[in-house]
Amino acid sequence: MNQERLMNQEIDNDEITIDLTELFMALWSRLHIILMAGVLGALIAFVGTNLLVTPMYTSETKVYVLTRSDSTAGITYNDLQMGTQLTQDYMQLVTSRPVLEQVIAVLNLDMEPGQLKDMISVETPEGTRILSIRVQSEDPKQAKEIADAVRDSVSIQITEIMDADAVNTVEEGNLPTSPSSPSIPRNIAIGALLGLILAMGVITLIFILDDTIKTPDDVEHYLGLNTLTSIPISEGMKKGKKVKKLPEKQMMRNMKR
Repeated sequence: MNQERLMNQEIDNDEITIDLTELFMALWSRLHIILMAGVLGALIAFVGTNLLVTPMYTSETKVYVLTRSDSTAGITYNDLQMGTQLTQDYMQLVTSRPVLEQVIAVLNLDMEPGQLKDMISVETPEGTRILSIRVQSEDPKQAKEIADAVRDSVSIQITEIMDADAVNTVEEGNLPTSPSSPSIPRNIAIGALLGLILAMGVITLIFILDDTIKTPDDVEHYLGLNTLTSIPISEGMKKGKKVKKLPEKQMMRNMKR
């Protein structure tokens, strides 16, 4: 029983040691497989992006909110700070239900307000009162039409609800000529990187799980035995060639000699 416990303790205390030099050589010897996996991953990403991912187009329009204090001769720093803070409220109005419902009614869109809201993104550069409204759609013409309609509708809401003096158009919605997403070069790079990592991971796993004895040093390291001699493998045995057998009569003659 004590011997069994000692053996179990020794097994539990065993650790898998990895020779980084041998691991590097194993990866280096299979470099062509790793590169092929990277190329294959890039090819799969390219084909998948073109066949499975729908291109999306983005149209952007910008407005500037002019408050009543701006129309007077003197504009203080506090007025500018207050206007900047109010911009956050204006951003909330862009995706409010009244604005979305009005846009759907004007353009006769076959979608719910929630679906239209997912197509719209709003941001404002720090320290400004410029609202940047972006609309993303599969149809570039529809993206421009929605962007312009949202700008017109929210301008009315800001003027009436927030008591702003005016909402001036900085930029009208552009008609996109190229898709904003997906990014084919980025997806190709990601696919190639994943292919390389996957191939290297598989090779590393095979290297770690390979416990076969290959050299006399492995016998001493893993089995704790000293090797007296080793038999080299001939080139014929490495290539899997069969050793030619002598005829029985010729073997008898050689033995007599």
